[in-house]
Amino acid sequence: MKVTKALISAAGPDQRKLPLQTLIDRDRKKKTVLEILIDEISSAGINEIAVVVHPGDQNNFKQAVGPDYSNVVFIPQTNPNGYGYSLLAAEQFIGSEPFLHLVGDHLYINKQNENMAQRVIDAAMKNKCPVSAVQPTRENSIIHFGTIGGIRLQGQNDLYQITRVREKPTPTFAEQHLMISGLHMGYYLCFSGMHVFTPFLFDLLRQRASEFPGQKLGLSESLEDMALHTKYLAVELENLRYDIGEDYGLLKAQLALSLSGRDRDFILNELLQFFIEKEKFKNNSY
Repeated sequence: MKVTKALISAAGPDQRKLPLQTLIDRDRKKKTVLEILIDEISSAGINEIAVVVHPGDQNNFKQAVGPDYSNVVFIPQTNPNGYGYSLLAAEQFIGSEPFLHLVGDHLYINKQNENMAQRVIDAAMKNKCPVSAVQPTRENSIIHFGTIGGIRLQGQNDLYQITRVREKPTPTFAEQHLMISGLHMGYYLCFSGMHVFTPFLFDLLRQRASEFPGQKLGLSESLEDMALHTKYLAVELENLRYDIGEDYGLLKAQLALSLSGRDRDFILNELLQFFIEKEKFKNNSY
């Protein structure tokens, strides 16, 4: 099971502009969010990359990746009715191979500066099956994420057999159906927006689209179908995902990048100075 292609979804109404935003990366270089994601993919040894975009956004995205990534192709999502159609738009590009999939509005940062995409790919290749990255998430936040139920594999600290998938569940539903033994109380495993899928997913998406014509086609329902029909694992990663579409998401992602890079001490000193000046201003205002 060799993964040689990658797909980034960036066509959603709330996603269109987010990958085009500029941040300062760990090495103090100005890059768009899209470039940082592509760096992650390329560092994992994948050179065939497609980005699914809203029709008409192709030129904006081409400019965002610059001349260093002329191998990236941009595919318009002609059916806007859901995330599932974003993946189906790239079916011809993917062909019959397994592929890495990332969402265009998340960044991934960890203390060890480890390549997260490579970890997911390695888990998929070793186990010869689809794998999704997950991370423990407090129950008051699971309403924002796809959440899994599953069983920890015997002898493994970070691998789980997925048995259930629910998009943005309520805490009540999660407590009844998605609790996983071994996690801290009040925590659940939620998707990080990074996966390795096989083309079997396209079959499941098309089947669901035909069964519910005209309805919005999500992804989580088909992932639960996949868990029922084939081996499907989750790998728990020691990283932080940053949803740049949430309030202050870009700010959080920028701070995390800076504090994990070579300018960590400089940024900490700047933050300290900021709070000192703020406290002085507050005291002088009385």
